Amino acid sequence: MSSTPVPVQKTIPAAAGTVDIWQSFRTEMDRLFDRFTLGFGMTPHSLSPLQASFGVAAPAVDIVEDDAGLKITAELPGMTERDIEVSLSGGRLTLKGEKRQEREETAKDYYLSERSYGRFQRSFLLPDDVEADKLEASFANGVLTVSVPKVARPATKKIEVKAA
Repeated sequence: MSSTPVPVQKTIPAAAGTVDIWQSFRTEMDRLFDRFTLGFGMTPHSLSPLQASFGVAAPAVDIVEDDAGLKITAELPGMTERDIEVSLSGGRLTLKGEKRQEREETAKDYYLSERSYGRFQRSFLLPDDVEADKLEASFANGVLTVSVPKVARPATKKIEVKAA
C-alpha cells in the first residue's frame, strides 16, 4: 500500500495570530445542523441539492492526538491527490477538494449523459505546540492523512525546594 504525497501550502495571514472566532463558530453550527438534518433524510441547509446528493460536503474526519503529535485522516473516496488541497494559514489547517463525476451511456435507442460536481472544505485550528513547518500530508486508497508533529518538550525535572 503506497501513498502519494500531497503538497501543503503555507501562507502568512494578513493579521497573524488573529482568529475569526465568528466564522469558526458559524462553521461548527452549520456542521451541527447538517448532521442533525441528515439524520432525518433532509438536505443539509448549507448545501445545494447537488452537493447533498453527491456526498462531498463534509467528509468524515478523525483526529488522533498522542505525545508525538496529531494525525488527521479524512475519507475521500473516488478522489485523487490532484483533487485535494491542503493549506496552513495562521494556525488554521484547511482541507479543500472537488469531486467530479461524469457518466455517458449510448445504446440503440437512447443516449445518457450525467455530470455532477461537488466541493468541500473543512478547517481546523491547530494547537500552539505543533511544528507547522514539519506538517506532512499523504493520500492512499481514498484516505487523506495529515501528520502534524508536536514541538519536542524536555522531560519535566523536579526541583528540590530547600529551606532558606
